[in-house]
Amino acid sequence: MSEGRAAPPMLIAVGGICTTTLYRVPAVPAVPGKVLATDATEVVDGMAVSAACAFVRFGGQAAVWGRVGDDRRGAGMRRELAAAGLDVSAVRSVPGGRSSIAVSIIDARGDRLVVPYHDASLEAAADWLPLERIASADFVHVDTRWPEGAAAALAAARSAGVPGMLDADIAPADVLARLVPLSSHAVFSDAGLFLHTGMSDLEAALRHVAAGHPGHVGASCGADGYAWIEVGELRRAPAPRVEVVDTLAAGDVFHGALALRLAEGATIEAAARFAVVAASLKCTRFGGRLGCPSRDEVERGGG
Repeated sequence: MSEGRAAPPMLIAVGGICTTTLYRVPAVPAVPGKVLATDATEVVDGMAVSAACAFVRFGGQAAVWGRVGDDRRGAGMRRELAAAGLDVSAVRSVPGGRSSIAVSIIDARGDRLVVPYHDASLEAAADWLPLERIASADFVHVDTRWPEGAAAALAAARSAGVPGMLDADIAPADVLARLVPLSSHAVFSDAGLFLHTGMSDLEAALRHVAAGHPGHVGASCGADGYAWIEVGELRRAPAPRVEVVDTLAAGDVFHGALALRLAEGATIEAAARFAVVAASLKCTRFGGRLGCPSRDEVERGGG
């Protein structure tokens, strides 16, 4: 790094860690049977993990905090995330635990069937997290797959004055009710927003959450881009039209891109435009988070 240049922004990502095998098929059978895959790959991912990888891909630096089993798969997961440029010093190997695995079957339209397995014996406690490190971060990002870790990290971020973004996707209602108030940036999927509010109208649901939340409230809406409430008004960042190949991790790429641009000082509007282009380009590539575009590609695409 040249003298006088600021260090890249730092993200701490807290959530579930999984090894996912992806199969691309012409169609998911409606009845039991056999279908030949046209492509396949394996990736270490998770909602916060994939967001952290995107954050790094776009020019930041990131650490992942989470749990794996003390099995061979868990050791390999740590190595793969480190090779992706992530700090894995706070990835805990739980004695006797089994690392999470999933299969994602992706059809010709880019839609997917995901079958995960998470070992219920992986300890939920988060009292081992190095929360003192949050004060030196630029952003904290959490998902709902490890509520105890997410709550601890968001509370520590609030105390330290560090922005804390929640990936408020579909999750148990009590988990969303616990985590949304702790976040400074509540970034829902549209499905997560409707679940949390019990509403089916996007603007009404966003306004309902924003009325009781002092920070940023928005929702990613797939092909319809991103919507948020700003100074009492509904704002939108439309997504470019693309040929969809694989939607897996598109939302995670969106979160990582949004956090990166906000950490760099961009406005919500500029960050949202960048993030929707990043997520849209990811959808044109098979491989989950491995299909994340480069920053140059996003900027050329209008982000």
